[in-house]
Amino acid sequence: MTSIDNITLEVADLAAAERFYADAFGLGAELRLRASQEPTTGFRGFTLSLIVSQPADVRALFDSAIEAGATTLKPVAKSMWGHGGVVQAPDGTIWKVATPAKKDTGPATRRIDNIVLLLGATDVAASKRCYLDRGFTVAKSFGRMYVEFDGGEGPIKLALYRRRALAKDAGVSPDGSGSHRIAIGGAAEPFTDPDGFAWETTSTADLP
Repeated sequence: MTSIDNITLEVADLAAAERFYADAFGLGAELRLRASQEPTTGFRGFTLSLIVSQPADVRALFDSAIEAGATTLKPVAKSMWGHGGVVQAPDGTIWKVATPAKKDTGPATRRIDNIVLLLGATDVAASKRCYLDRGFTVAKSFGRMYVEFDGGEGPIKLALYRRRALAKDAGVSPDGSGSHRIAIGGAAEPFTDPDGFAWETTSTADLP
């Protein structure tokens, strides 16, 4: 497989995480949760982005996440490329809510158009080679800084970003150690990439 079927977040408090994600984002089968007590500190090396259609949708999802218990890392703001804000869920996962749109075109909704998993790579070129060797194809590439892969029919897009740049974009220190607390579903055979991100096989029975 060369696409992501689902993301599994490993959380310390499973019941609390289930409540948060139901209230904050209302994500479906693309997001899974499982209990874990693996040690982890600081930046876990990845972020998840929710791409929406207009600024009002950014604010709606951002506000619902804060009301559900998330912490603001970057408040919603306008930039050259659109609007966006960053929050950290109670389980520690960093979420960015963003849109390339400059203006609203209708009432606010909580509809999510795309999900992007950004993996912080120590060496973007080496990680890119790992994924190319496994059949992924590049959709966009900016040297040794950023690579976005063709997501195929999967519900989640994959991109690589230099680790320090990704942490800066999220508004956190790049320092961190221990478990990434994430598993990526969609590999034909399980593997671990150069930065320690684990891919798991998704069986037909697992798909919605």
